[in-house]
Amino acid sequence: MVERECHIGETISCETSYYLLSREYNGKVFADAARKHWGIENKLHWGLDVSFSEDECRKRAGNAAENFAMVRHIALNLLKQKNSMKKSIKTKRLQAGRDNIYLMKVLGIKAI
Repeated sequence: MVERECHIGETISCETSYYLLSREYNGKVFADAARKHWGIENKLHWGLDVSFSEDECRKRAGNAAENFAMVRHIALNLLKQKNSMKKSIKTKRLQAGRDNIYLMKVLGIKAI
């Protein structure tokens, strides 16, 4: 169990999270693992929100939200792998939308 307390100005919010583990850990090892997990999660969410405006997405019908989230994850991973441009993910995404040759490189498709 992890209890978190967040102070923003005069507002305090508390949250409790429960974890199931396959073995017993001491407090320090467990705390480090929980922080690393949320660090990765926050970094991924931040990247998706900045590059793809994920928080602004209003797709709610059926499986649309999950389907678009999957497509955004795939696109983010493909753009991260493309190191030919030393630009931000958002800039690479916009470039792929404007330049079909660059888009084919990102997708790993050879130009004819």
